[in-house]
Amino acid sequence: MIFFNQHKNVKVVLSDYLLQEIGVYGTKCYPKEFGGILIGEYTEDFKTLNIRDTILPKKYKGESYSFERSITGLVEHLKKIYQLKPSQYYVGEWHTHPDGSTHYSNTDLNSMIEIADCKTVNIQNPVLLILSVNKSKVNDLSLYVYDNKKLLKYE
Repeated sequence: MIFFNQHKNVKVVLSDYLLQEIGVYGTKCYPKEFGGILIGEYTEDFKTLNIRDTILPKKYKGESYSFERSITGLVEHLKKIYQLKPSQYYVGEWHTHPDGSTHYSNTDLNSMIEIADCKTVNIQNPVLLILSVNKSKVNDLSLYVYDNKKLLKYE
């Protein structure tokens, strides 16, 4: 699937297989929120982001209207992925909204601001994928890119 953001003139490529895999993870935890991080790489001109994989948290807290993941084990995993050829790295987050919309919440926006401001993460424009799920399927999804304290939607 290809997503395009006119405001920034950038696109994201995410395989249907990976979207299905993320959907399976999300529906298994229904009716609680669940999520993970997105792994990928940008093209040389930074106009295309190829999302290649997801990493699930080893520890997390999922509730009906919130999701909080731990960083336990992520740093080591990310170091290994960065050493692959081509290098892949952290590009953003994904989580579910059980029986909800795919619009981001203030909590979602604040989390993305924290990520972009974090010196150790070192990413200016992380992406956020939100999936609306029920107990058996993904109902809808939206992809956003963080830019200057705003989340801009991809179409």
